[in-house]
Amino acid sequence: MSHPGLPSVGPGEIPAGATLLDVREDEEWAAGHAPDAVHLPMSQITGRLDEIPEGPLAVVCKVGGRSAQVTMFLAQRGHEAVNVTGGMLAWEAEGRPMTTEGPGPARVV
Repeated sequence: MSHPGLPSVGPGEIPAGATLLDVREDEEWAAGHAPDAVHLPMSQITGRLDEIPEGPLAVVCKVGGRSAQVTMFLAQRGHEAVNVTGGMLAWEAEGRPMTTEGPGPARVV
């Protein structure tokens, strides 16, 4: 999902040193996520601003819509943030590493 003027990168282009911020909901996170990602659901961002990691952020969701909104929100507050285009579906399609909190193989739901 492309948003004009929004800094975006593909899953393989995440800047070195950037924290991957996964903004999907709990059940999506539990099914499969990037091993080093920080989980902060979009629905909880405004109440948990103090938990947003310092430094550059790469924001990811399932396809890129929610993460685009969060990227814009964070950028307006002075965070260095980029949207991960294609989200976790693109991450999975590229064969990037994933882990799960539940039984069975990691997957994107």
